[in-house]
Amino acid sequence: MGFHINPYIMLDGRAKEAVEFYKHSLGANIVGIHTYGEMPQSPEFQLPAEAKDRVLHARLTIGNTELMISDIFPGQPYQLGSQLTIALIPDNEDEAKEVYEKLQEDGQVVMPMQETDWSPAYGQVIDKFGVTWQISMEINAN
Repeated sequence: MGFHINPYIMLDGRAKEAVEFYKHSLGANIVGIHTYGEMPQSPEFQLPAEAKDRVLHARLTIGNTELMISDIFPGQPYQLGSQLTIALIPDNEDEAKEVYEKLQEDGQVVMPMQETDWSPAYGQVIDKFGVTWQISMEINAN
């Protein structure tokens, strides 16, 4: 299997502040930052006003390491201590689906594997040890 793993920090409305903090304190380079409000809107789901400025996904580099940060969606449960997840970035869709299936054994599906605006194969699971994994094949991956 070919993939890489990144730490992913989940916050409750403070992701923009965290991006600036890590830029200042660690010399992080901001590769990209996108808000929920920048996503294509669905006619079946009205985006709440309090979600529009929250960070959907921020990607930073610190040396040769990537750090990802986002805000949880308003209303989702947030518990201090659960803000670090692991992003697994597989090389292809078959690999993404395979590792997703294996990680959910004796665990819990948070988000079913599906195509999104940012990934042809994205899903979230909590494994049997309580670790949250975000499996996300990059669009530009081969």
